Amino acid sequence: MAQKDLKQMYKTIAGDHFPPKMEISFIEGETRQTLYYEKVLWDIEGVSKGLRYGENPGQEAALYKLVNGNLALGDVKTLIAGRYLASDIELLQSGKHPGKTNLTDADNALNILRYFQDRPAAVIVKHNNPCGVACSGVLADAYHKAYMADRVAAFGGCIALNRAVDKATAEAISNQYAEVVVAPDFEEGSLEILGRRKNLRVIRIDNINRLESFVGERVVEFKNLIDGGIIAQWSFVPQARSKADLTPAQTEYKGKTYKVNREPTDAEYQDLLFGWLVESGITSNSVIYVKDQATVGIGTGEQDRVGVAEIARDKAYRKLADRYCFEEYQISYNDLEDGEKRIEIDARVAEEKGGLIGSAMVSDAFFPFRDGIDVGLCQGVTAVIQPGGSGNDYQSIEACNEFGATMVFTGQRSFKH
Repeated sequence: MAQKDLKQMYKTIAGDHFPPKMEISFIEGETRQTLYYEKVLWDIEGVSKGLRYGENPGQEAALYKLVNGNLALGDVKTLIAGRYLASDIELLQSGKHPGKTNLTDADNALNILRYFQDRPAAVIVKHNNPCGVACSGVLADAYHKAYMADRVAAFGGCIALNRAVDKATAEAISNQYAEVVVAPDFEEGSLEILGRRKNLRVIRIDNINRLESFVGERVVEFKNLIDGGIIAQWSFVPQARSKADLTPAQTEYKGKTYKVNREPTDAEYQDLLFGWLVESGITSNSVIYVKDQATVGIGTGEQDRVGVAEIARDKAYRKLADRYCFEEYQISYNDLEDGEKRIEIDARVAEEKGGLIGSAMVSDAFFPFRDGIDVGLCQGVTAVIQPGGSGNDYQSIEACNEFGATMVFTGQRSFKH
């Protein structure tokens, strides 16, 4: 296929044969609980349009919002209709209107952002995984920290912010290429700045101001199988959301009690909780490193825990080298041809161990052996958070004590597939 045709493929808007309404019913005996949905359309230059296409050009897709019905399963009730987030967005600027991946990226960004409503926060998502998450006292700084955590991966990503976008933040966003920016509002003058990027989807979701009310809320998730079968499950809710929910690591093994020698400091607790809540939006098998309320290295979707800990470590080194190169020479590390300058940057990154010294290590499931946790400890990690529950937890505890690190258990796994 010619290059011209490939480019045209991404400009093509898929036809939409999905009906305007959908109903899903759960039936038990004479009791029927029905959820009622309506398809979402946007007015784009006088034409009503739904999703641009699905995960790839050529895949039709439709977005439906829940307009009526409430589902109670056991002691859990799903969200009631009318509290919209990504399913009913306000397009302030579209250029190319959204496709399926734009909205799922925005949705997962909000999934993470809901836990940090007490301070300005920024989440940048790419391919449904965060590449940078940070909190700060100022929105522009939170965005800068999230962006510089992985400047390369942020290219073409979805940016979600929990405060009204001011001019300083808009200027920073307009200096990079992004697909989507989502915020509760946009201060005067910020939309004109963002308008420099004609194909940037600028989305306002007023409910971001009330995201905290979505903490602990569940929805029913559906997964379609190859034969048309469906798996339905409750959505995941992190139970460990405060210091009181965490347990200093301790276990029994062959009649002996093993426990960490020290509890985390207040600053370590803050990073451990920050990292654990970010973890809830990351595809498993995953390990991440965080420091000072910002991600340092994110490893996702691997088959073994040692491998993903190593990937997150290696990414921390590469991303920090790229950051220093960009800040010093305004080009990416991969484009730097000066060998001496590369050596200088490499030496600085190696000395700082990729920014991992004093960081917290986060794992969505237990470490089956200490080899996974050793990856982080050897880089200067001082605190670890994980579910616990392995028969070899004593190994991880011993490892932390050997390095003078601390560790807490959440008592809950955080897989996301």
